[in-house]
Amino acid sequence: MTAAALRRAAEPPALFERDEPGVGRFVLRPLAPSSEAALIHRWVTSPHARFWNMTDKTLDEIEAFYSGLMASAHATAELGLHDGRPAFLTELYDPAHDQVGKHYGPAPGDRGMHVLVAPAETRVPGFTLAVMRTVMARLFSDPSVGRVVVEPDIRNDKIHALNRKVGFVYDRPVRFREKTACLAFCTREGFRASLEGDAAS
Repeated sequence: MTAAALRRAAEPPALFERDEPGVGRFVLRPLAPSSEAALIHRWVTSPHARFWNMTDKTLDEIEAFYSGLMASAHATAELGLHDGRPAFLTELYDPAHDQVGKHYGPAPGDRGMHVLVAPAETRVPGFTLAVMRTVMARLFSDPSVGRVVVEPDIRNDKIHALNRKVGFVYDRPVRFREKTACLAFCTREGFRASLEGDAAS
């Protein structure tokens, strides 16, 4: 067995897979902090990830943070692969156990989400939208999830446009410890409508 095959065999199993026509194959699997902290550290300390609020963190701090997240009963992190290569990171969490839950009344079936796309080596048209659709499809593949909540930094114009493309409806600005955020929600029906609208255009 080759070294590459051994690495693939040691990886956590896929949780969700999806093809985006014209973009490629996307896979989500659990993050492995002990072996992937260096990769994630490079991503989150990149200038393009300033809204992730980790640009000053050390490698040890990143590994400790994500090890704690993976051990949590209320949150998790998943690594996204594009055509077999690591390409994005998503954090999924229960809003009732997060500071966002203090700004609205979390309902059963609500799920919080953060997504970070890795610095691009080669630009692929439609890539970030495909990533967002993959994360949303992964969330709604769970029948217990009825609505997704996000709280991006109010200054992050790119993510606001992307959120709206996949069906998020913006509610209001809210003040967090580290930022002023925009509270936004996407229902299962809203996400489906965004896909149908895109297919019809």
